[in-house]
Amino acid sequence: MPDSLSDPRPHAVVIGSGFGGLAASVRLSARGWRVTVLEKLDAAGGRAYVFRQDGFTFDGGPTIITAPYLLEELWALCGRRMADDITLKRMDPFYEIRFDDGTVFRAFDDVARMKAEVARINPAEVAGFERCIADSEKIYEVAFAKLADQPFHSFWQMLREAPDMLRLGGMRSVFSKVSDYFSDEKLRVAFSFHPLLIGGNPLTTTAYYCLIQHLERLHGVHYAMGGTGAIAAGLVRLAEGQGARFRYNMEVAEITTSGGRATGVRLADGEAIAADIVVSNADPAWTYSRLLKDYPRRRWTDGKLKRSKYSMSLFVWYFGTNRRFEDVYHHAMVLGPRYEGLLRDIFSGQPLVEDMSLYLHRPTASDPSLAPPGCDAFYVLSPVPNLTSGTDWTVEAEPYRARVQKRLEETIMPGLGESIVTSRLLTPKGFSERLLSYNGAAFAMQPQLFQSAWFRPHNRSEEVAGLYLVGAGTHPGAGVPGVISSAKILDELVPEGAVFTRAGAQ
Repeated sequence: MPDSLSDPRPHAVVIGSGFGGLAASVRLSARGWRVTVLEKLDAAGGRAYVFRQDGFTFDGGPTIITAPYLLEELWALCGRRMADDITLKRMDPFYEIRFDDGTVFRAFDDVARMKAEVARINPAEVAGFERCIADSEKIYEVAFAKLADQPFHSFWQMLREAPDMLRLGGMRSVFSKVSDYFSDEKLRVAFSFHPLLIGGNPLTTTAYYCLIQHLERLHGVHYAMGGTGAIAAGLVRLAEGQGARFRYNMEVAEITTSGGRATGVRLADGEAIAADIVVSNADPAWTYSRLLKDYPRRRWTDGKLKRSKYSMSLFVWYFGTNRRFEDVYHHAMVLGPRYEGLLRDIFSGQPLVEDMSLYLHRPTASDPSLAPPGCDAFYVLSPVPNLTSGTDWTVEAEPYRARVQKRLEETIMPGLGESIVTSRLLTPKGFSERLLSYNGAAFAMQPQLFQSAWFRPHNRSEEVAGLYLVGAGTHPGAGVPGVISSAKILDELVPEGAVFTRAGAQ
């Protein structure tokens, strides 16, 4: 690889190697940039970091791939096929939802099978289901297919989209819109929980996110063999193949500036790295409040950041068992007795409550290679308030884990306690300290209407020329499709390396 003195290409520094930073590094390096990726942790992935322990492999964060074509585009940019490096398995069903009374609902991409599931819960709701999926497709065509990979830097562009927003119910919440289709409480839950996958409260998230239902049916729900970390590793190899350089255990302390534009970064150990542009995959609130803490910001001031509404956090327990739980599906949700009330408690920052709803991931149902023979690997996550609740997780972590274990034993995993052979935890404190998430929020800012599109931190910084943002906290938002699309937006904002000029990069 040519060194910085002999390489004439303009230099891009990417802060962080989550999926947004990885996709940005692939796109920029494929378009003629010399790319350096700086990662605080000892390996790539960000929230998709991989933990290996006692012969078990645990994906740290995302477990579902819903728009594989976005990944395929990255391989195609480099003249390669994703299928040569990554094997995706389509989930059928997508997931199972277990309600508190033991009723199980399964989600499929096949409309006829979904109708049958809806009818099994409540035969009177099939017509509502048909209206629901028709509207979900309409919202998808506007909010995702049309706008997800387009920059939203102009307020006038926002106004141009307002008629569609109003027509499709964007001023309403997901739960409110879903309640138009279904009167059955179980079906309202089954068709409205999706914003939780991207850090949103279904009671307040704009109804635009009803698009997720169509996204799942159109492109399927997939699992990457070897775990989601296999995709992160594949993207690293892809970027390195285009000349990108990855440096690990490198925490960025400051984005340096001169004359109102980014000039590079300074690391925590004092090393300065010059760059023509800087791309931050860090939480935008962290980027502005810490990496630009001394810069005279106009919009994303400390006060503005503090007033913004942040996503819930997550309590994640990774564990391995010395036997297989064959009755547990790959993706399972174990819901508690409350839905609306629990959501209000979590998102209003209340202290921990007694009841909980859980997502249980059992990748070894599809991929036994992630555990020793005859064993299972799991993670279970529980949405919990972020750090504004004041919960002391150094005290509460183990008692809460025990409550999660008890809930699983009472519902779908009898005998769990005597089978556990390895265990580790990630709490909101870990999101704050390990992943540098503002308030320990798991998904940055909530995807409410007035924190979406133009109202969200822009992909091209409003504060500093030559600074760009990718990842969950910028447009279009969280979730693997969202963060990969945020990097695609760079193609609209950053010129090819061969034609770049400092004056032309805003």
